[in-house]
Amino acid sequence: MGYKIYNVEESEYKELVDIWEASVRATHHFLKEEDILYFKPLILNEYLKAVNLKCVRNNDMKIIGFLGVDEQNLEMLFIHPNFIGKGVGKTLLQYAIKKLNVTKVDVNEDNQQALKFYEHHGFKIFDRSALDASGKPYPILYMQLDTIK
Repeated sequence: MGYKIYNVEESEYKELVDIWEASVRATHHFLKEEDILYFKPLILNEYLKAVNLKCVRNNDMKIIGFLGVDEQNLEMLFIHPNFIGKGVGKTLLQYAIKKLNVTKVDVNEDNQQALKFYEHHGFKIFDRSALDASGKPYPILYMQLDTIK
């Protein structure tokens, strides 16, 4: 199935946060409830404004997945759980690489599904941090696109 990439309006940020939360609850089993509650307002009020946002919509024009890019870094890629494994993430990632010049992504080490996804699409680990950007004890793997194929 071919998906089209759309821009995101600020009025849709609440919808993005809902997708983020549903996706995190389905894939980030290592996070505690208080961590989700900690990050949720930051996503809405700070993180979304700091990135170039793109999304995929279903036939009813509801957002089913989105990404955020800053310079050449993929800062976020979240898919509604009902659409994981259906090509939405692949479409968004390929767009980010081809159109937004993404070459790097940071992944929670405990999110093996995401790690395998990025590795499948040509990213390789080049560094690791024991703490996430907020100083929480969730190790981060720094990955970059392996351009030598």
